[in-house]
Amino acid sequence: MNNLELDSYDWRLLSALQSNARLSNVALSEQVNLSPSQCSRRLQRLEQSNMVEAYVTQLNARQLGYQVTAFVSVTLNKNIPNASQTFQLAIDSMPTILECYSVSGDSDFWLKTISEDLPSLSAFLTESLASLEVVRDLTSTLVLNRVKNSPAIPLPQG
Repeated sequence: MNNLELDSYDWRLLSALQSNARLSNVALSEQVNLSPSQCSRRLQRLEQSNMVEAYVTQLNARQLGYQVTAFVSVTLNKNIPNASQTFQLAIDSMPTILECYSVSGDSDFWLKTISEDLPSLSAFLTESLASLEVVRDLTSTLVLNRVKNSPAIPLPQG
């Protein structure tokens, strides 16, 4: 947890950025009712404290040719030394893995992947993931429809 004390202006600033990260400093300052210089200083403080991790553009995978989204559960071979580190290094160079989580339970990792089609997903699973020496087992689940996709963190009303 960050020790930075946030006031209502900070919360409004974070909320406005979360809604539209492309706002100019002037537009942002108008939304949160601060002068542009105060807004800029506060934003810099939030960025330096890692409250703001990044500014990104969210692209539409389907429109870019990735028709299949799958979640993949991966269990590692615990008999191999440094299996977790080896796995993490290997998947870091696989651009169709969008997210990776180390998890508790029956598996060790959950991956969110995208593929152009089912044959591409099959090839990725067998040739890239299952072929890793550290992978003992993997299970994939296909996404039928995306019901909700919100990168927004719930914030208090400032």
